[in-house]
Amino acid sequence: MPTVSVIYFSGNGHTAKLAQAVQKGAASVAGVKTNLISISGDDITKGRYVNDTVFAQLDASDAIIFGSATYMGGPAAQFKAFADACGGKWYTSAWTDKISAGFTVSQGASGDKLSTLHYFFTLAMQLGMVWIGLTELPNPATGINRLSSYSGVMGQAGQEPTDIAPNAADKQTGEILGKRVAEYAVKLKK
Repeated sequence: MPTVSVIYFSGNGHTAKLAQAVQKGAASVAGVKTNLISISGDDITKGRYVNDTVFAQLDASDAIIFGSATYMGGPAAQFKAFADACGGKWYTSAWTDKISAGFTVSQGASGDKLSTLHYFFTLAMQLGMVWIGLTELPNPATGINRLSSYSGVMGQAGQEPTDIAPNAADKQTGEILGKRVAEYAVKLKK
């Protein structure tokens, strides 16, 4: 049974809502197990992320989907601390050929979210992972991929409550990415 893990940092809860949608999409594929893992600032001491339980879950995963709010044109410091802690996985090639993907949320329609997705892509490439993006064309009628991102999912949220933002279309786009990643995990597990 393939396992898809969604690991993310959310400052105000908006990225957590998108992470839940991505997990929901992955879980919709028969025979796929999912993990939803929130990066906690409590696991960061003197700038270093340490959580052996999380790394054991990721080691056992067939696919890892990265997520973070976009702050100042890149991933949040908490996510970056986690990414820096992946150095041991790089050194041992532990995640080579695992499937990867990413998603992010920021206030602006652009908000330099692409920089965050490119950071995730570069992290995945450093780790020898295989990247999965979106194929959906922007659909004005449904709002699917409304921000026209193919590298991963972009969601938009400002200071609205998490029951309002990210909106339903952004969450549905997240579900599509999660499902696509899970389908590839099933294919590779055969």
